[in-house]
Amino acid sequence: MKTIKHIQSLLVIIIAYMTLGSCSNELDVTKSFPFTVETMPVPKELSQGETIEIRCTLTCPADYSGTQYTIRYFQYDGDGILRMGKDGEPFIPNDRYPVEKGDFRLYYTSQSTEQQSLEIVFEDNMGHSQVVEFDFNDKRN
Repeated sequence: MKTIKHIQSLLVIIIAYMTLGSCSNELDVTKSFPFTVETMPVPKELSQGETIEIRCTLTCPADYSGTQYTIRYFQYDGDGILRMGKDGEPFIPNDRYPVEKGDFRLYYTSQSTEQQSLEIVFEDNMGHSQVVEFDFNDKRN
């Protein structure tokens, strides 16, 4: 009977130690939240010199004031110009540009009579990224 009481006492001490020992005085504050980028459908065919609007929405389930977003792009087929806003400066491929959360518009102008493929990468300063890809064919082909 004494052995059972000793085992019970030992178990109570171990459970108490594990419960109290696992506590921390520090709060776990999440500063990094994944985000999403959604785009409206765009035409699949473009003529050389034609500009299309790419409507985008960048959303995040939580709002942390320290999060900064950037955009960059890489065109691996064809030739074209991507810009933020209708009258914005053309983006330089693989250079990062700041982008705000919410709705915004990109404009892509075809400069090619071939198939065009580009990849737009959205990143935050917490290490998350999302890639959006577009493929366009020439209207004449």
